[in-house]
Amino acid sequence: MSSHDNRLVAAALALGLLAAPAFAFDFGRPATPEEIKLWDIDVTPDGKGLPVGSGTVAQGKQVFADNCAACHGDNGQGGIKDRLAGGQGTLASSAPVKTVGSFWPYATTLYDYIHRAMPYPTPGSLSTDDTYAVTAYILSLNGIVPPDGKVDKDSLPKIKMPNRDGFIPDPEFDPAKLFRKK
Repeated sequence: MSSHDNRLVAAALALGLLAAPAFAFDFGRPATPEEIKLWDIDVTPDGKGLPVGSGTVAQGKQVFADNCAACHGDNGQGGIKDRLAGGQGTLASSAPVKTVGSFWPYATTLYDYIHRAMPYPTPGSLSTDDTYAVTAYILSLNGIVPPDGKVDKDSLPKIKMPNRDGFIPDPEFDPAKLFRKK
């Protein structure tokens, strides 16, 4: 066999191996606890999952200007994306304005959302402290945290948002009724 024929046979074998179907048992492995920890970043309303760190309103103002104002506008209003400030007292009106200050039920889940989904188009790129700072700034814009305020894993769960009690579960969607065995 010539070297040209050998190359053709080798190429055909390689192509055959590449084209072979991959079955689930042919690849992958269980995730390690360290890998799971990297993705297990959700924060619950009671603050479970909040990381160690802190941020001030002053720090948050600068981080917001650098990363958020392009979409949400200066001071959380007037941007091309959702308005973040104002709207208190409008939910029961004919023109409700849903913002962090008027609608959002828990300060802890604001941190969670910013940490996982913001800023566009680089979600998760803010540090823990920068995320706390932006959270403090947005809460300050809504009069919930004072202008010289600071938030952290201990103080954030203690903040009572204006609409915390505004969410009334619909009895029709009670999980105990929806998922019970018949």
